[in-house]
Amino acid sequence: MILVSQRAALRRRVLSHFKPLRPFSCSHPSSAGSGSNKREELNFNPEIYFDDAPNPKHVNYKRVTSNGLEASKHPPRRVKMLVRDYIEDSLYNPHYGYFSKRATIVTSPKHLDFTKLRNSAEFQEEVAKRYVLYGKDEPGPGKQLWHTPTEIFQPWYGQSIARCITTEYLLKYFPYEDFIIYEIGAGNGTLALNILDYIRDNHPHVYERTKYNIVEISSSLAKLQERKLKDHPCVTITNKSIFHWDQREDYPCMFIAMEVIDNFAHDMIRYDMRTLEPYQGLVSVDENGDYSTYFTKVTDPLISSFLQLRKRLFHPPPLPRLIKASAAFRSFYSNLPFSPNLSAPEFIPTRMLGLLQTLRQYFPRHRLLLSDFSSLPDAIPGINAPVVQTRYQNTTVPTSTLFVQPGYFDIFFPTDFERLRDMYEHILSQPDPSAVDSSAPRVLPLSNSASSLSMGHDFFSSYHPRNRRAKVEGVASASGLPVGERESSVFTHAEFLQTYADLSRTTLKNGENPMLEYYQNVKFLF
Repeated sequence: MILVSQRAALRRRVLSHFKPLRPFSCSHPSSAGSGSNKREELNFNPEIYFDDAPNPKHVNYKRVTSNGLEASKHPPRRVKMLVRDYIEDSLYNPHYGYFSKRATIVTSPKHLDFTKLRNSAEFQEEVAKRYVLYGKDEPGPGKQLWHTPTEIFQPWYGQSIARCITTEYLLKYFPYEDFIIYEIGAGNGTLALNILDYIRDNHPHVYERTKYNIVEISSSLAKLQERKLKDHPCVTITNKSIFHWDQREDYPCMFIAMEVIDNFAHDMIRYDMRTLEPYQGLVSVDENGDYSTYFTKVTDPLISSFLQLRKRLFHPPPLPRLIKASAAFRSFYSNLPFSPNLSAPEFIPTRMLGLLQTLRQYFPRHRLLLSDFSSLPDAIPGINAPVVQTRYQNTTVPTSTLFVQPGYFDIFFPTDFERLRDMYEHILSQPDPSAVDSSAPRVLPLSNSASSLSMGHDFFSSYHPRNRRAKVEGVASASGLPVGERESSVFTHAEFLQTYADLSRTTLKNGENPMLEYYQNVKFLF
């Protein structure tokens, strides 16, 4: 256990290995107009400008995106970008990104025999031994190691996922449709291996119809997955970002995203406390590699789409009730001495919205299984803020700022699963002009029936259960009838595993079950 004072000392030593960032500063629009030079300063944060006319040299920098930086071999300078592009470049740039060059998922060829472990203390000792196998860190930033429940509890964790999606397939699509699975961010390939081994050994008739597709942004992980899954000829690995996906899958499929969306880039916005107008955050990098941020009116289409969707779903912005309700109170509050004219930073899941739009457009008949963190300790200041951390001398150390040297720090966010479910269901309910495509190949077992599907879903009944999505005309189920899919639900980590896992395999001698009791800050959407 690390004491608070020890952690603070470690944090200072970590920051000393990197170029110090400029002090935090925020110039208020009201004070800027009057010529005031009032500043607020905190250590280890970049300059932040909020002004109608920010520093001219920052304004004149070239605007870049993470996609445009993929060919860069070094972190850029004299540029500016949205916060989500900065995060995405820091994590995924092919030449210096955290996941591309430094992150390693802790694994072991030998599975733990949980039934022989006495208690959770002995279980933790076994997990620690896996980290020891990677050796001690040299001076400076250490090996970036992290683990997942898939790796720690293999193969039983992966088998619970397999049991879930196979049951869904057998109930709804077998034997009329192939078992098509997509997984994004497959890591070491362990989850795919556990799923396919389970299907092959327990449902050979299903395995014959299985097609497993991995979409992996990391070229090194894609090669690792190829080696691990070489004995499963049904696997296809596509080395690209899911956000670059452009192939439509018209058949029913399972779409799996396990421990992935926490590393999806977010945008940073702040609200004018007088007008409640949102402002988008941009990051600029000067010629010395120092970071600054400033805020402008929202012009980015993805940020605008998210804010509009949140408004339609009646998800209020995270502002105090009195601030939202009373213009008079806002005016009074803004005129108080030292009152901030901007709200606290809020991090909004714009890349998550992009994934949902991709699912709607290219995977119209998918069933989503998604799992990740619902809350996180040690987050930086802000609303829905991420944890920014690195490993230093075999110890994980969180920092207090987002703007750190690209590639050396993990940046991961919590997810509000209830709001995510609302967003997901709303997006899937929107009309899709390409859904009724007569040229799309279909298998309709009842296509010779005298009852034409063209008569619409009301031919059978006008009743529509509340827990099902709206029926889609012209898109039939395996039985040939146009039925609505069941809406998604949110489950805790324990609830999901109690339904689908063989818990006897991970129960310790004293009756504890770490697969149930750990990861309590994780939820499932299914």
